[in-house]
Formats: sequence, structure tokens, C-alpha cells
Amino acid sequence: MLETSARLLRLLSLLQSRRDWTGPELAERLGVTPRTVRKDVGRLRELGYPVEARVGVAGGYRLGAGGSLPPLLLDDEEAVAVAVGLRTAAGSAVAGIEDASVRAMMKLQQVLPSRLRHRTRAFAAAALQTPPRGPLVDPEVLTLFASACRDREVVRFDYEAHDGRSARRRAEPYRLVSHGRRWYLVAWDLDRDDWRTFRVDRARPRTPTGPRFTPRPAPSDEEVIGQVEKAVGEGMWHFRARVVVHASAEHVRARLPIPVDIEELGEDRCAFQPGSDDPDSLALWLGFLGADFEVESPELKDALRRLAARLHRAAG
Repeated sequence: MLETSARLLRLLSLLQSRRDWTGPELAERLGVTPRTVRKDVGRLRELGYPVEARVGVAGGYRLGAGGSLPPLLLDDEEAVAVAVGLRTAAGSAVAGIEDASVRAMMKLQQVLPSRLRHRTRAFAAAALQTPPRGPLVDPEVLTLFASACRDREVVRFDYEAHDGRSARRRAEPYRLVSHGRRWYLVAWDLDRDDWRTFRVDRARPRTPTGPRFTPRPAPSDEEVIGQVEKAVGEGMWHFRARVVVHASAEHVRARLPIPVDIEELGEDRCAFQPGSDDPDSLALWLGFLGADFEVESPELKDALRRLAARLHRAAG
């Protein structure tokens, strides 16, 4: 049986590791009786830890939110993970988080045992991050969207599209995705009645948030990530054209750098609408498809002729 002080620390660690515990579960983990667990919970409350107790069949214990942040108990792996995460966060695209991450890292270094302090310092000395480029995300905006995702509340915000136009949007938020040092909100656009991806740094929320909504059948995590990658890729395109490829849709998908919608026209024929900065870049990229294709755009046909002539001259 653990001594009282060590047992209290172990109890606090268990309460921090999971949201809800029953009395018998804690008693089994600590090797004591449920009566001893109740006494230890009382001692933690005397020390200022807001341990909540619920009665009944579904009763148990939960570490509530207090007026101040209680000390966290971390094992070796958790401490190293936190240190690495703080070091990484110092170079993120969230405004104002750099100084907070450095301060937290300094506090953590002071209390780490020597064996872990050497490991985290080695990482800090060896790791080098490129500084964030482009606009930073307001952490309050990020937190507001995260809370709305959790609480299923409609959000209203002014949004600046990639072409500079601004419009009021109403959406049911589902997930926040970090991709390429940008934060994106995946949400159901109520005015367009479809899923949309929004860059968080271009959104200016209007408070308070709207009413609660009933969650729709949401895409899986993999589908959400694919939607963001597709939106990011297509958002950079200035030129698009429809291309019919004499190959299967699976063949084309395997050659594409980002997910796109492909229309199956037969067993060995499909169509899609790729894009690029200009027709010449798209003409060059289409050569990597490894299959015959047809295009309808006059600009793209001209670019293909120029590319064909250049390659013909290079071939001799």
C-alpha cells in the first residue's frame, strides 16, 4: 500500500489522466478501500484541488476546473512530449504564442529531473524551425472556433476570399485543421448548403455565436483532411481546363498531387478539371499523366503546341 503522500500524488495523476472515475476503479488502482479513496479526495480538496463527486449508479469522481491551474503530474514520456510540443509551438503561425511557449518551456526546464533536462535541451539545441510566413492566426479566433465546434454552435463571421472580396458567412463548424502552417475551419455553409473550407486568418468572427445545431452526418477525419488539401490546392489556381484522359480514374488519381473530382466516362476513360498558375504550366504538368488526353480550352491547346515544338527542337 502506498504511503499517504505518495498515494495522494498517484490519485491526482489518475484524476488528471481521465475525465471520470468511479470509486471502486480508483480503489483498485491505488490498492486501497473505497473509504480510503473518499478520505484522500477530501485531503485533495483541502489542498485546493476541485474534485467533484457524483452520487448514484453513474456516480464517481472528476477533477473540475478551479480558479487557478493545479500542478500537473507528468511521467517521463509526457514531460518530453510537452517540451518538444512547446519548442515546436514557438515557431507556429498563431500570433502571440511564441513568447508564451518560451515562458512555459523555461518553467518546465526548471522542474525537470536532470536525465530529462538533458534530453529536452539536446532537442532544443539541435532543432531549427523556419519562421512562419504570411499572416498569423489570432489565438482568440482559433479558440472561439474550437469552442463552437465542441459546443455545436453556429458561427457568423466576415470572410475575405482569396480574390479579396469579403462577405458575411454563417456556418456550422465541425473541425479545425492545421495544414502547411495555416489553420482551416471545415464547416457546413448554411447559405450555400454545402461543406466549405475557410482559412481562419481570413475570418473575423461576430459574437456572440449563434444557436446550437444538430450535427449532420460529418465526413471522416481522412475525408476532412482530403477536403482541406483539395481546397488549398484549388485555391492557388488561376487557370483551369477540362481534360479527358484515355485511362482509368484510378490511374489518374495515382498521378495527382492533390485530390480532385474525377468523372468516370468508361472503363479506360475519365475527365477532370485540373488547374495551375497559367496554361503553359498546366501543359507541362499534363505530360506526367502517362496517358493520352484531349483538351477543349484554346489557351491550353496553344500551350501544348508551344511545348510540343520546344520538345521537338530539343530532341534534335
